[in-house]
Amino acid sequence: MPRPALLAHDLVRTLGTRRVLDGVSLTAAPGHRVGLIGENGAGKSTLLRLLAGVDEPDAGQVTRPHDLGFLHQEMPFGGEATIARVLDDALREARADLAELDRLTRLLADTPEDRPAHAELLEAYGQRLERAQEREAWDADRRAALVLDGLGLGGLAHDRTLGSLSGGQRGRLALAALLVRRPAALLLDEPTNHLDDDAAAFVEEQIRELPGVVVAASHDRAFLDAVCTELIDLDPAVDGPVRFGGNYSAYQAQKRAERERWERRYAEEQEELAALRRSAGVTAHRVAPDRGRRDNEKMGYGHRAGRVQQQISRRVRNATRRLDELERAQVGEPPRPLRLHATALTAEPARETGPAPAHEPVDGGLVALRDVRVPGRLTLAHLDVGPGDRLLVTGDNGAGKSTLLSLLAGRLRAEGEVRRRPGISVGLLTQDTAFERPERTARDTYTQVLGAQRSEAVPLSTLGLLHAADFDKPVGRLSVGQRRRLALALLVARPPHLLLLDEPTNHLSPRLCDELEDALGPGPGAIVVASHDRWLRRRWSDRRVRLGLAGAPAGD
Repeated sequence: MPRPALLAHDLVRTLGTRRVLDGVSLTAAPGHRVGLIGENGAGKSTLLRLLAGVDEPDAGQVTRPHDLGFLHQEMPFGGEATIARVLDDALREARADLAELDRLTRLLADTPEDRPAHAELLEAYGQRLERAQEREAWDADRRAALVLDGLGLGGLAHDRTLGSLSGGQRGRLALAALLVRRPAALLLDEPTNHLDDDAAAFVEEQIRELPGVVVAASHDRAFLDAVCTELIDLDPAVDGPVRFGGNYSAYQAQKRAERERWERRYAEEQEELAALRRSAGVTAHRVAPDRGRRDNEKMGYGHRAGRVQQQISRRVRNATRRLDELERAQVGEPPRPLRLHATALTAEPARETGPAPAHEPVDGGLVALRDVRVPGRLTLAHLDVGPGDRLLVTGDNGAGKSTLLSLLAGRLRAEGEVRRRPGISVGLLTQDTAFERPERTARDTYTQVLGAQRSEAVPLSTLGLLHAADFDKPVGRLSVGQRRRLALALLVARPPHLLLLDEPTNHLSPRLCDELEDALGPGPGAIVVASHDRWLRRRWSDRRVRLGLAGAPAGD
C-alpha cells in the first residue's frame, strides 16, 4: 500500500492586517524532504501549522496523511508526565501493529484456507505487515534507546517527569518521540535549534532514513544541505514562492546563476539605453530645422534636403520609440549585496567602552591578551588581533566565547595583561541588543547614530537587513531579531577598526547569512566572530581558536 503524499493548494492566511501566505501550493511525495526558507515573518511556521491542521487557512485546502507528526514548541503532555509515558505514546502504533499481526496470525491458523474469511484475513495481514515494516516495528524499542542516546537523553531515568527537565531537554525529547514514531509525514520547525554538532548530525541521519514526507522550516544551512531534496523560498516574489530542486548547495548555485544573469541583463540594457539616448540626441541635433549647413552639404543641399530630413526623422522616431519601450520594460537594478563599508584605521575617533590599556600591542597589532583570566568564565594564555585579521572563536555553550568578545571590546575587566592600540574604534554585536532610546524609530536611530552624512551615503534601505515596513517602528517594539539586525546595520554601514560579532547569523535568513559571510572577507578592519553556526564554521578559511571548559583553548 503506497504511502500518501502531502498536498496543499492555493493556501491563504491573514494574521491581523497582514497577509502572511497568499496562494501557496505544495506537493510533497513520500521520500521527499522539503526545506522551507525565508526571512523571519515570511510564513514558514504559519505554513507548517496549516499543513499540520493546527490552524485553518482562510482559503485553499490541505490533503494530509492520517499519520502525521508535527514538532510543536511544547509537547502535548503536562509537567507531571514521565519520559516513559512519552516513549510509550511514541511506540504505541508500532506495538499495536505487532499485536494486530499476532492476532491475525492466530486467526489465520484457525481458519481453513477454503473459507472466504481466510482470503480476507490474508489481505488484512498483508496490509498490516506492510505498515509494520515501514515503521520498522520489530526494531522500535531498540530504536527508541538509540534515538535517546543520539539526542543526549540516554542517561535520563525514564521515571523523570517533564517538569523536572530543562526546556532544551523537553524539546529534544519531543523530537526523539517523532523520530521513534516514524510517521508518514513529519513536519519540523527549526529541528536543530539548541542541538550540539553530534546531535544535529544524528538527527540529519535519522531524517534521511525516513520513508515518508518531511517538511522542515530551518535557518540551519548545514541541515538544509544534509537533508533536503528540494527547497521552497517563501520570501516575497513576483510569481509567489519559488521552488528549488536539490539541497542548499544546489540552491546557492542556482541563486548565484540567477544573479549573474540578472546583472548581465541589467548591464546590457543599460548599455543599450545609453546608446539609444546618444543616438536619439545626436540624430535629433542633425535634423534640427535651424541647424546651419556645413560646407560639404551646400552643393545639392536643396535637392537632397527633403529626402535626408525624412531619413533622419525616421531614425529619430525609431530610436525614440525603442528608447521608450526599453525604459518602460527595463529590468530593475539588482539589489546590492550586504557589504562592510570599510574605513581606514585613522578615519574614526575611538569608541572605547572600557579603561584604556597602559601599553599598546607590539608589531602594529590592535589588541593583545597575555595570561588573562575571568574567574569561572575564561582563561586564555595568548591572543593577538592585528589589522585585517579574521578570527573565528568556537566552543561549547559556556566555554567563554561571549566573555572573550566582551574582553576584546573593553567592556569587561580581567586579570592578566590586555593591550589595545590607542585610538582604535571597537564595535560589538551582542546576542541581546538594546538601544538607549527605545521610543525612537529604526530610521531615526540609524540616522542619529551614524550622522546625516554617513546615513545618506549608506542608506538603511540598501542593506537588506530590515523590511521597509519596520523603518518607522519604535525600536522598543521591534523583535529581538529585528533589533539585532538594526545593530548589525549600524556596524555594517560604519565598520570599526575591530569588529566583534557574537553569533551574527542568529535571526538571519540563509540568504542574508551567505551575504554576511561574503562581507566578512578580506578588508582593512579586523573581525572576530564567535559562532556555533556549522555552515559558517565549515567554510571558515582564516584563523580560529576553540575554547574549552572555562575558556581554555581546546585545540583548533
